[in-house]
Amino acid sequence: MSATCCTNWLAEWTAYSLIGVEKGTRLGEAVCFFVYDVPKVLLLLVLVVFAVGVVRSFFTPERTRRLLAGRNEFGGNVLASLLGVVTPFCSCSAVPLFIGFVTAGVPLGVTFSFLIASPMINEIALVLLFGMFGWKVALLYAGTGLLIAIFAGWIIGRLKLEKWVEPWVYASQAASGAGSAEERLSWPARFRCGGKAVMEIVGKVWLYVVLGIAVGAGIHGYVPQDAMASIMGRGAWWSVPAAVLLGVPMYSNAAGIIPVVQALLGKGAALGTVLAFMMAVIGLSLPEAVILRKVLTLRLLAVFFGIVAVGIMAVGFLFNFLL
Repeated sequence: MSATCCTNWLAEWTAYSLIGVEKGTRLGEAVCFFVYDVPKVLLLLVLVVFAVGVVRSFFTPERTRRLLAGRNEFGGNVLASLLGVVTPFCSCSAVPLFIGFVTAGVPLGVTFSFLIASPMINEIALVLLFGMFGWKVALLYAGTGLLIAIFAGWIIGRLKLEKWVEPWVYASQAASGAGSAEERLSWPARFRCGGKAVMEIVGKVWLYVVLGIAVGAGIHGYVPQDAMASIMGRGAWWSVPAAVLLGVPMYSNAAGIIPVVQALLGKGAALGTVLAFMMAVIGLSLPEAVILRKVLTLRLLAVFFGIVAVGIMAVGFLFNFLL
């Protein structure tokens, strides 16, 4: 879709003929943007979540923990980051996963690589970015997210900050069941996992997606392009750290933030600044910090957020400079 007008005939007919908004107005542009994006994004979301649900049936948290146990240094950080992309994870599961990994012998830095990659390199966001912006932007997002997860975890591991984990974590016993036989699923069962993921995940996030598209429609229709370029453009050196600071207290899932990203880019915002904003919203959310405080001291939590924030800002500055 064009950055300045709606080019889909069905969306134009719905907005201008069926709903009756006036063509060429700011409201018309916003409504057309909304009508065009809602079915497209929701359909793409259903297909992606189904495929991800099937893939995730191969990677249970228990299997992931066994794969990472005993790993250390750089190789462990790389493997943990890659596994984080395909392993189920959300803010509510951060504490049990952290405890399970640490008590199973997974090094602290490797554990953090997993915890960073899992929400940040969200496969739903990856495919939505591919569908909206093409493979270059999608690979840019995935590659930079992996680098942040790998090197942030490696730095934390090299700093030897185990003493800053809450003492009760190491006193906990690892979850039992390591010796139990792992269930082998048939393909019909894996497809049912995909269908269940659609019911659970899409059922929870569809409203966020619609709200995100509504915000994006408002930006598309009402925010002047020159104003957005001056605030989030390459020329404003402070835009990247400001975008990260703005993204941290916000809470949104990846599917909900993508339409906002689309609208910001369409209005002239710089790609690096928008990527930094998106990564901060997804990877440095305030609710996740509150949850992780249960297992991390304030000093370790500050180090974790600080290192990841610096990595995100470096990505923003780099791509604003190169692109």
